[in-house]
Amino acid sequence: MKFSLRFASIGLIASAFSFAADLPLLRQQGTAKQLIVDGQPFLIRGGELSNSHGEPDYLRAAWPKLKSLNLNTVVAPIYWDVIEPTEGKFDFATVDGLIADARANDLRLVLLWFGSWKNSMSCYVPAWVKIDIARFPRARNSAGQAMEILTPFNATNRDTDARAFAALMRHLRETDAAHTVILVQVENEIGMIPEARDRHPAADAAFAAPVPAELMNYLVTHRDTLTPEVNDRWNANGARTSGTWTEVFGDSAATGELFMAWTFGRYVEVVAKAGRAEYALPLYVNAALIRPGYQPGQYPSAGPLPHLIDVWRAAAPTIDFISPDIYFPNFTEWADRYVRGGNPLFVPEALRSNDAAVNALYAFGACSGFGFSPFGIESIGGPGASLLRASNDLIRQLTPLITARQGLGTMTALLPPAAEQRQPHAVTFGGLTLSASYERLESPVLADGVINEAGDRSTSRAPLPAGAIVLQLGPDEFLFGGIGVTITFAAPKPGDPVIGILTCEEGHYADGEWQHIRWLNGDQTHQGRHVRLEPGHFALQHVKLYGYR
Repeated sequence: MKFSLRFASIGLIASAFSFAADLPLLRQQGTAKQLIVDGQPFLIRGGELSNSHGEPDYLRAAWPKLKSLNLNTVVAPIYWDVIEPTEGKFDFATVDGLIADARANDLRLVLLWFGSWKNSMSCYVPAWVKIDIARFPRARNSAGQAMEILTPFNATNRDTDARAFAALMRHLRETDAAHTVILVQVENEIGMIPEARDRHPAADAAFAAPVPAELMNYLVTHRDTLTPEVNDRWNANGARTSGTWTEVFGDSAATGELFMAWTFGRYVEVVAKAGRAEYALPLYVNAALIRPGYQPGQYPSAGPLPHLIDVWRAAAPTIDFISPDIYFPNFTEWADRYVRGGNPLFVPEALRSNDAAVNALYAFGACSGFGFSPFGIESIGGPGASLLRASNDLIRQLTPLITARQGLGTMTALLPPAAEQRQPHAVTFGGLTLSASYERLESPVLADGVINEAGDRSTSRAPLPAGAIVLQLGPDEFLFGGIGVTITFAAPKPGDPVIGILTCEEGHYADGEWQHIRWLNGDQTHQGRHVRLEPGHFALQHVKLYGYR
């Protein structure tokens, strides 16, 4: 069983809602899934609010700043304890306020359901849940101590969350006819910590029981496409088709993580299914990632991590995709892992840094992703704000070209593979080898076209971002958009013609039409030897190539 794709069942959904034809949905194009909003492919130029900044009165003064960053979407938390302060009595004033203010600023919303878990903990459950420990039991550690985590092995915990989430989705259906809300995240960074699995008595009983038949059937049916991590662990223990968790997967913390991933997934499936029955918006779950060398229990284990995607797919088919919160410097590695197996890339949280401006280009260009959102967006300032503003403007200009190429292999991106990339970075694309060098410092005051060597540390200023999106417009025609990258071109085989630059033109798009700024056929292209996006500011260059001997 694969993740449910709403484009496959939209005809059934349409009969339930009067305006369902206009609902945001996912649609397949090539190897990618597109987000469709108002009938058109949509790229989320987003920013996520800090956890406590989602209340309308507090946020209201920040909307002009959010708008100035060239965002088109704000990612905002919705708090269970705020909307259901008394059991069964809902107050959606905060939700309505967010929607009204977003509409007033011509922005969309992605809502984050802070329900049973937020960053592993149950800190946003209502007070009446927190204090009734007998009715709403907690997870326990190996010493038997209760933790600030609702156990997922309890139907009352699950069903009470599902009821509240369904009420939220029903309220959106009844009040958001304009579809200001385009996606909803179910829970937030689910995971077990500081141990790999829950030790509640109900958890111990489930762990000693046979692996559920639904998961075993999924593994057997998808044997040829399982992630290596799950497949290797299963095969190492004889690829059994039945048995307890330790009999099937071995006795280790990794097995405890698989067990918890299944349990969390089944819990989320009930919550998501209750919400989907009320309102058929796309739903996703997000994950806190793993620091290098950390073992299950040392990080929020069992969340929707890429090595657990098969377990989550089997457990929660109502969830449309899984998403990473990327705060680590190896952005490309994590982004690439999250598009395995056809999962679409949406980054709901990313490090608020200068590099966010180019990481966005990689998410859209190399991964055919449909969204990127730095965290704490209302607090961004200084160079980070101006760089993100320029990057978002570039993405805004290119949106029709990007969405036309999602999943079709006619688009890529260039980003330094390592923090100090000293050798040219070779990428095969469009029948050519593109060799990229990255400039992360401002150029010295020398002739146009001179590359500033990465090793020059004569300035104490913070390194600039460097990266580019590359779109193929024709067999020998490309569009480069970005900052701080110099590209040379070579044919793929020895003896092929030398590749030269026929023309290089700087410009921009206005109302979907290319507008010429200047020709760059002299010093700026090193007399026809390279294409250079200067460090310090974003630019677009339209390039035509030719071959000669």
